[in-house]
Amino acid sequence: MNGEFDSPCIQISNGRVIDPKIGFDEQTDLFIAKGCIQAVGRRPSEFTPTRLIDARNRVVCPGLVDLSARLTSLESELSAAVAGGVTALACPPDTMPPLDETGLVERLVRRSEALGLARVYPIGALTQQLAGERLSEMVSLTRAGCIAFSQAKQPIFDTQVLWRAMQYAATFDYAMRLQPQDHYLARDGVAHDGEVASRLGLAGIPVCAETVAIVTALQLAQETGARLHLARLSSAAGVALVREAKRNGLKISCDVSIYHLHLSEADIGYFDSHARFDPPLRSVSDREALRSAAAEGLAAVCSDHTPVDEDGKQLPFAESLPGATGLELLLPLVLRWADEMKLPLHQALARITSDPAAILGIEAGCLTLGRPADLCIFDPTEPWRVAAGVLRSEGKNTPFMDDAMIGRVHTTLVGGRVVYETKA
Repeated sequence: MNGEFDSPCIQISNGRVIDPKIGFDEQTDLFIAKGCIQAVGRRPSEFTPTRLIDARNRVVCPGLVDLSARLTSLESELSAAVAGGVTALACPPDTMPPLDETGLVERLVRRSEALGLARVYPIGALTQQLAGERLSEMVSLTRAGCIAFSQAKQPIFDTQVLWRAMQYAATFDYAMRLQPQDHYLARDGVAHDGEVASRLGLAGIPVCAETVAIVTALQLAQETGARLHLARLSSAAGVALVREAKRNGLKISCDVSIYHLHLSEADIGYFDSHARFDPPLRSVSDREALRSAAAEGLAAVCSDHTPVDEDGKQLPFAESLPGATGLELLLPLVLRWADEMKLPLHQALARITSDPAAILGIEAGCLTLGRPADLCIFDPTEPWRVAAGVLRSEGKNTPFMDDAMIGRVHTTLVGGRVVYETKA
């Protein structure tokens, strides 16, 4: 990142320093020079800070790593990212146009680096134009900056294409990310196929739409040896399949969205379009299974940040666009979930730092000496209220609008540079 080696020498004092990767949790100081973490605890010899940051009563942890954030407007969404303590994020390939050409990937990387905010890691299109027919040029896309390949939410109808994609990915050890949902079983559905959808007369998406796709992906992964990540699990049955696959030794990982840890089909209420998601919010028992999977470390947690403008939400439920803003809510909603689950803070933070970093295969999510100083400093007890005027993202769409949150980011550093700080 530009200017990383021109960053100042910074001493962060009196903070509760947490490294989720190793379970470190102590009140101490942290020292930064040349854009990297130089020491934790004792000041290095000949270290002269040019800036002091008092982190008393605040947590100092690795910057958050988000497994999925759509960047409809690069500057505003990356500003939202650092305001939420997110220092690294993966961008899905379903941009306009899709990330299936090297020039598009290189342009995204250049523009994001020029802004000097959060680090952006492009996910390349698995097939050309995400059409599910011809494989993309994965080798060239990897050289351009892609770290994995995905169809985002677009289906591959021909299972042989998916099989060949996994064979190719396995040959070069490329990571594959699939959002498991059978197109035909989910076709025309807009909500979980359950009591609420029946009462409201909404077309349902059954759980088997997820499990059928998972079983297919797992069998192909077993045949090919591909590294597979299943994105946005939504059901207890899906969690069970992944748990069994991991027990059987498959190279598989998964994630859940922060919204699916807190909401269920009941939150649709009376056709609230802000509660329309893809995959849909499912039953309370499904939600509890997702919460437990994240607590035990089976699943990482992501924002699934999907900005939708007001016009896209002010429509009848079935016609509205799915998704919600999430970059600025990821941390406080994880803190709320951790409090409700009685999880240690370092364990909860691992789900949005070291765990997703390991899935992406990037050097982030930890406080290892010599690593880039990508940090989040937050007050875990400070209240704030979600409001359109507070959110920096262009998307103001969230079921938690006007809700009270606990946990506020005060300072974000990327490469040893302060890229966000509150005025108060």
